[in-house]
Amino acid sequence: MKYFKKGQIEKIIDRLAEKADVYVPMLRGQQSGFYSWKSYDENYDDLIFDLLNVYSPPKNIVLPQTEKMYSFDQQGQEIIIKPEEIPVEPNVIFGIRSCDVKAIEYLDEVFFTRTFVDEFYKARRDQVTIVANACYNPGTNCFCKSMGVNPLEPEAADVILREVENGYVWESKTEKGNILTKQIEDLLEEKEVELYEPNRFVRKVNYDGVAEKLKDLFDHPMWEKYSDPCQTCGICTYMCPTCYCFDVQVKNWGEEGYRFRCWDSCMYREYTQMAGGHNPREAATERFRNRFLHKLQFFNERYGTPLCTGCGRCVVACPAGVDIIRMIELIKGAEPSV
Repeated sequence: MKYFKKGQIEKIIDRLAEKADVYVPMLRGQQSGFYSWKSYDENYDDLIFDLLNVYSPPKNIVLPQTEKMYSFDQQGQEIIIKPEEIPVEPNVIFGIRSCDVKAIEYLDEVFFTRTFVDEFYKARRDQVTIVANACYNPGTNCFCKSMGVNPLEPEAADVILREVENGYVWESKTEKGNILTKQIEDLLEEKEVELYEPNRFVRKVNYDGVAEKLKDLFDHPMWEKYSDPCQTCGICTYMCPTCYCFDVQVKNWGEEGYRFRCWDSCMYREYTQMAGGHNPREAATERFRNRFLHKLQFFNERYGTPLCTGCGRCVVACPAGVDIIRMIELIKGAEPSV
């Protein structure tokens, strides 16, 4: 086994940062997320590699919160369009957990398949190498295993790190992973170590049959009842590693400007507001229902899996206590309304 001591983590990150922008789990003030190692300030930031997970998922690395698409300049009757140059700098996501790795797999499905390839997403994704940190100790709000995620074997990872006593095992899984391994091979040693036994999950839920059950629950009164506490603040979608909805906006001054896309949320009224003023999801109940139908039914019908990786962020972040685990249980127990 290839192994390194815990005290070597910063040396390894420094080495990888010589050839790529390395994003690591960091506590920055009151916020935690994946930030560039280049921006690390030892007087303000803390590397939190040993903690279970960060508050904000790393989806912004492959799908930025705002992204310029092209600029334009009208010259008389002619409009000159200049496509935005897509960045090609190599990136490494270092220390990502299995739930977030699976989320990137789902984003790949959305932006790479069904006869369409999003060139902006592809340019970034192709440059990303994933170094995953296997989970042996699930948190109190984690339920990834119930949603089909293997916390010990993230499939899309290029390298898997496994915490052991006083160190980590480094396991390369792909050619991208082999390239990283060569960069740090002098910092790794061959050593046989004993892997930890994984702890049990505190929270579990049975998703089986939920997608099929939801087909008969569109008009069920449960949606109005359980959406009542929801403030439609959208934090569940912004903290979710799998939510990918975006809006396309334009910024212009005179005859010049640019068009960009930015994250949006199905929890907002404006998300479905049409140009003529009609809104098919005017009520908060309708937007609440749509979120769960998309996560648990619609995505499953199109891609064969729920759009939830069981990271638990929405459960922790929701100011109204809306719990997707509880919603799944309620859906399974609901009887179709007559």
